[in-house]
Amino acid sequence: MNKIIKYVLLDIIKSKIIIAYTLFLLLLSIGLFNLGGSPDKGILSLLNLVLLTVPLISIVFATTHFYNSYEFMELLVSQPINRTKIFMSEYLAVALSLSVAFLVGVGIPVAVFGAGLTGFYLVLTGVFITFIFVAMAFLASVITRDKAKGIGIALMLWFYFALIYDGIVLFILYAFGDYPLEYATLAMTVLNPVDLGRIIVLLNLDVSALMGYTGALYKSIFGSVWGITAAFGLLLLWALIPVLSSRRIFSRRDL
Repeated sequence: MNKIIKYVLLDIIKSKIIIAYTLFLLLLSIGLFNLGGSPDKGILSLLNLVLLTVPLISIVFATTHFYNSYEFMELLVSQPINRTKIFMSEYLAVALSLSVAFLVGVGIPVAVFGAGLTGFYLVLTGVFITFIFVAMAFLASVITRDKAKGIGIALMLWFYFALIYDGIVLFILYAFGDYPLEYATLAMTVLNPVDLGRIIVLLNLDVSALMGYTGALYKSIFGSVWGITAAFGLLLLWALIPVLSSRRIFSRRDL
């Protein structure tokens, strides 16, 4: 399994897309911190980058890589190698390469400009988001062998979680504004990893004071060490569920 991961990582590095992704994040992060004037403003600007750009690049790159590696996986399947090891090697190689690129591109500027605990949560959230959307990309890829359809499904997943879901939540809040929806809003937040990551970072910037009673509820639940641990545990579930589902499909389907 380690040999497969090593080979896939070398293949990814040779494509130079990861290097370009790293430089893009690094330059943009440094620029946002310099323009923000303070670490907190830089973190707020980076938050939008992490929650929109990182999922998009992760899901598109992972989906494209999976289809481009199809012949290589077929070759490995013909050998006495467990399918689970092949699939998990591909997943871990892609997720780790994108995560390292994120850590270098965002983690280094965050450490240099002294963003503190909030910056740490931002970086950790970005790593989780990377693993989550790579898992979703692999799930979309194993559902269909059609590359165009697979990329389309992956993009729809990103579009739903990054944009459409927030619109649905706002519509529900507007339509049922006369009812107490604080706990319902909390539940809807848990059902979207992007929103969950946003709440984790915003609460540590004390922006929850601007959210009224709902913000106070978030603060009471996710404001403690146990709450933050539970939030990251939920993000871990968001990564495990699609990757385990896609692994099961890959292990049973005909290539």
